[in-house]
Amino acid sequence: MNEQGRAVDEVLADLDERRAQDPDVHGSRLFGLVYPTGRTDLEELADSVYKRYLFANALNPLKFPEQARLETELVQWVAELVHRPMNATSKRSPGSTTSGGTESILMSMLVNRERALARGVERPTILAPQTAHPAYAKAAHYFDMDYVRIPVDDGYRADVNAARSLITENTCVIVASAFTYPHGILDPVTELAGLAGEKRIGCHVDACIGGFVLPFLEQLGRPIAPWDFRVEGVTEMSVDVHKYGYVPKGVSVLLHADDDWFFDQVFFYDEWASGLYATPGVAGARPAAPVATAWAMTQHLGTDGYREIVADLCQTVDRMRAGIEAIDGIEIVGDPIGPVLALRSSTVDLHAVGDVMDDRGWNLNRNTDPTGLHMMLSPIHREAVDALLADLAEAVAHHGDSRGKEVRYS
Repeated sequence: MNEQGRAVDEVLADLDERRAQDPDVHGSRLFGLVYPTGRTDLEELADSVYKRYLFANALNPLKFPEQARLETELVQWVAELVHRPMNATSKRSPGSTTSGGTESILMSMLVNRERALARGVERPTILAPQTAHPAYAKAAHYFDMDYVRIPVDDGYRADVNAARSLITENTCVIVASAFTYPHGILDPVTELAGLAGEKRIGCHVDACIGGFVLPFLEQLGRPIAPWDFRVEGVTEMSVDVHKYGYVPKGVSVLLHADDDWFFDQVFFYDEWASGLYATPGVAGARPAAPVATAWAMTQHLGTDGYREIVADLCQTVDRMRAGIEAIDGIEIVGDPIGPVLALRSSTVDLHAVGDVMDDRGWNLNRNTDPTGLHMMLSPIHREAVDALLADLAEAVAHHGDSRGKEVRYS
């Protein structure tokens, strides 16, 4: 502990030195966790808004009504984007913002648990594809629920017949990903939601990654299977704005098809000396800056601006896919629908290839099922496609043994 404190310049210099040793979050050699556009105008907008709300607290919407209205308008904007029916007479929110996809998923699973308990289910069960985000398993751990995994087919889509066989009287929610993190695959949402509808249980569509991609792919004329609130049986959806919405961490939106479900999300408590305490998420005090920045970005770009970004991103993805498919010995897993690509091989040790790519300054992720490499493409990667493909081809042709780098998401 430094009792006397340090000069500002010294502290900032220390931070700069430490930051320089990590991957550049604004650069084009990191493939996941951050989503840079390469557009200084958007980064400057985010910086300006964030500074305005740097110390703001989103805990009490009654104390800061205009600040709260930003959240309401952001939630409504996202709700319209994913075709959530709006009830003009309802005074309840269709959902809320959270700190990220994990919290959106946690709150959704909590709502499904509470509704199941109210129906007399003693131990509610989450039914999710094996490719679903670990947050569903985390929710089961936190909320004393059971967690059952749905096998996937050869295309890494949730197996609907297997899902049907796994439903029991305790199943309270079925999960579908739109699209998956490991492989970028769109689950059969219509069929899974149909199962949920038959059983009168919840269906959560995890659009944390795809929520700001799929709507604009549709607008660009790309064929997309039904996936959002237009699908009968979908009861909830999570959409991360801090991914392909291009705003700083952390802001996600959780939406309910039924206004009444939001009531089950909120924790109310008034048995203490300071009156009613009510929060829609895990946190009490919440930073207002991410929500205000997300509001500003959606207001600035609008659907036209996002569609333009996605159109540019599609070109980058198409170039990357074509280049990967031209390299002998490797292939893309399944048929990814967007900017998430997984690579596999039956002849090449792709983890060893990843080691070579690490040495050349790239930050590709590893997968275990199937064993291979993983990348999430962002708009800024348009400038890196040719260099990456050249290094990847060289690494595939000339690599040693894998150094055994641990495969982990976090």
